[in-house]
Parts: sequence; structure tokens; C-alpha cells
Amino acid sequence: MNFLWRKNSFPHHQIQMKLSVVKWIVVIWAVFGLINNSNKVECRKPRLHSEESLPNFEYSAISCRKHSASIEDFGGVGDGKTLNTKAFQEAINNLSQYAYDGGSQLFVPAGKWLTGSFNLTSHFTLYLDKDAVLLASQDINTWPVISPLPSYGRGRDAAGGRYISLIFGTNLTDVVVTGANGTIDGQGEIWWDQFHHKKLKYTRPYLIEIMYSDNIQISNLTFLNAPTWNVHPIYSSNIIIQGITILAPIKSPNTDGINPDSCTNTRIEDVYIVSGDDCIAVKSGWDEYGIAFGMPTRQLVIRRLTCISPYSAAIALGSEMSGGIQDVRAEDIVAINTESGVRIKTAVGRGGFVKDIHVKGMNLQTMKWAFWMTGNYGSHPDPGWDPKAIPEITRINYRDVVADDVKMAARLEGISGDPFTEICMSNVTISMAQKAKKVPWTCTDIQGITSGVEPQPCSLLADQGPGMACVFPQDTLDIEKVEMQKCTYPIGN
Repeated sequence: MNFLWRKNSFPHHQIQMKLSVVKWIVVIWAVFGLINNSNKVECRKPRLHSEESLPNFEYSAISCRKHSASIEDFGGVGDGKTLNTKAFQEAINNLSQYAYDGGSQLFVPAGKWLTGSFNLTSHFTLYLDKDAVLLASQDINTWPVISPLPSYGRGRDAAGGRYISLIFGTNLTDVVVTGANGTIDGQGEIWWDQFHHKKLKYTRPYLIEIMYSDNIQISNLTFLNAPTWNVHPIYSSNIIIQGITILAPIKSPNTDGINPDSCTNTRIEDVYIVSGDDCIAVKSGWDEYGIAFGMPTRQLVIRRLTCISPYSAAIALGSEMSGGIQDVRAEDIVAINTESGVRIKTAVGRGGFVKDIHVKGMNLQTMKWAFWMTGNYGSHPDPGWDPKAIPEITRINYRDVVADDVKMAARLEGISGDPFTEICMSNVTISMAQKAKKVPWTCTDIQGITSGVEPQPCSLLADQGPGMACVFPQDTLDIEKVEMQKCTYPIGN
């Protein structure tokens, strides 16, 4: 049926009235639409990208994710000036709904993303593009303060609490922080200045700290200028840290590279570290607090580490080792212009133990000491430490070591009445520097054996003649058996 509209079929006043009604309907509809749109902004959902419509990127991880979103979907702005703390936390909180639906990933594209601290979630991946830089906020007043670690009893810079880490997580499972060698820059100079001028009220923040968690991967990233420690897994298990670069000025205070602390089953491999402190420091709590907490670091694999640290060690065991350190396996270690290769630090009052330590294949160039052990590293958290808490240091093994331009072969100092025992060194060649110490070895309160060690070691390390090899475990730890999956995701617009 056709309707033919004739000119002047309605009186003029009726036409005007109908037009007025239409105008009001349009206005009401527009306002209602704006209200709806504003609600959508407040309740932003991640744009879950279609793999068919976008190019893909790939990486290896312990777990792949079903859902993926970009920080830009949550209002993030990568201009190096806009503070993105709220965007990161909103994104992660939103994506946490997919924890038991295949997990989720937050993609950080190219840009400079200024942010304060944010918390991770379970079954989650944080992925940084190769040209993405996370910049830590330099406004100290915006950093939350949290309780001291129970195995330490107080902060390390000051009594009481500590500033939360830039990237933080607790009581999590299945967490991946990775990228295409994207960068996390702690912008630590302001913190170092506060430390040097004794202005800190609380302990400086780490770049990454993950606590009480299981199945953790940190990989393929560059860490710059941490306020203090860079990577700190603590009270956790089944951890893989691989393919990362850590850079800090060599005189920056306490910028340890990787500090596994009261952790079980940890694998650290293919890492390059330039640091103002130990490249890797293995820990388990401080004096009476660590003894009471009682959680050792065990089953630790370190391989293919390159370290530059003129004032500290490539690998340090302690000094906070009161919960115990056992079954450490380090191989293919390169240290250049570093104070010492592997250093054991402890003291009366620490309690605990360091035992079953195995090091194979160290190449050391321009060192103060090739080997250093001390039982007189005497810093304590408070006057409550127990002078009867004597550490046990035993079954320490080094083999296949080449060192060049070394000022002193070894400084080995146990504890009077509590010697360090069962030290073994085999196939060790140390070439001394032109201005080397006249006595290449100093040994007190130790006991052990050697074979094929040059220059000739001290008499407390009895020569067993040629052919003996210090033990290195042949079994495979569970963490070494973990294989990565190949994960493919679309790149957002």
C-alpha cells in the first residue's frame, strides 16, 4: 500500500507542534546516549583482539593465555609524562576475571609508560614490546609503605616498613613477566641520593618482588637503575628467570641483580648483569627473624651468568642466610672486573647453614679475589640477635675455574671454634696480576682438599694430587625439566 503525502495535508500549527516534539525526542535521545557512553567509559572492558584481523607476535612462556588486552584499552598513555598507575591497576583488576577462563595477558606497546606501583594477579602475563619502557614514578610520596618482611624483622635501609615494589605480587600462581626485551627503568637516582644523605624513612622499593607464590617466570627484559634490588622472588617456588639484562651504575648502592630469597626450585639462566652490588645474592632471612621463619633457599640452578661488579660478587651466598641455603648448582659463570667470583658471607648470630654448594666452569677476569668466604660479616637487624646462633658452612665445591689478572687467589676466613668444612677445589688455574698480593692465599678456620690448583693453596686445603674432581650433581632438578610453550598473540592497534 502506498501512502501519498500531499502538500498542506496538515494545518501549519500541527506541523510546528510535531517538529517541536521531534526536536525534544532527539535531544532526550542524545542526552541518554551520552549518559550511556559515559557509563561505558567508567566500566571499560578490555578489547579482546581478533587473531584473524591483526598481526601476531610470539614468545615462549610457562603458560599461554586465552585473553589479551592492551594497556591503551584502559586509558594508558605512553608519553613519559602521564601517570599510568591507575590504568595498570584497572587493567590487571579487570583481566583477573579471566584467571580461571584460560588466563589473560596485558600488552604494553611501544612508548614510555610512567607508573607507580601496581599488583599482579594469577594466571596472568605482563608483556612489554621491545620499544616499551616502564618508568618508575619519582614522587616518593606516592609509593605505598608495607610491612617489613617477616624473615628480616625490619627494613634494610631503616627500621620499620618498606616501600612496595614497582611490580608486586603476593599469594599468586602462574605469573609471567616478559617481553621482547622491553625495559623497566627504576629511575633510581633520586632514591640513591636519599640513601646517601640518610633521608630515607623506609627501605627503598625493588623493581619486582613476588611473594608466597608458585610458578613464576621473569624473562626477556632489561632492568635499569633500580632504587635498590632488581628482582626479588621470596617465599616462593618453581621460578624461572632467564634472558634478562640488568644495568646499574657500578657505584649505585645495593643494586643487587637477582636475589632468590627463601625459595625452592629456582632456575636462573642466560643473564647479563652490571651492578653496584652482588649480581646474584642468595638469601633466606636475617638473624633471629630468619631462624624463626625457617624457610631455606634450596634447589637453585644458576647457569650462563655474565657479571660486572667491581665492588661485589658474581654470586653471593648470604649474608642474610639464617633460614639456610642448600643445593646450589652454578655453572658457566663469567665475571669481569668483579670483586670476587663466589662469596660466602655469614657471621655469629646468623645461625642457619650454607651447604651442598656446587660451582663448575667459572671464567674470571680482573678480580680482587677468585674465592672469598667470611664468617665475620657482622651486620645485625637489632640487639636481639643470638650470639649462640652459629652458622654451619660445609660441602662447598669448586671445579674447572680459570682466572686471570687476580690480586689475591683466595681469602677464606671461617669462625673460630666453628670452621668452614669440606671445601673442595679442583682444576683451578689462577694467574696473578702484576700488583698481586705477596701471599696469594689467606686461610683461617677452614678445612678442605684440593687437586690441580695453581698457585699452590694454603696448607688447610690439603693437596690430594692430580686427577681428583670435586663433585657436581648429575641428577636433574624438577625446575630444569620445565619446558616452555610457544605462545602466539595478536598485536593491538
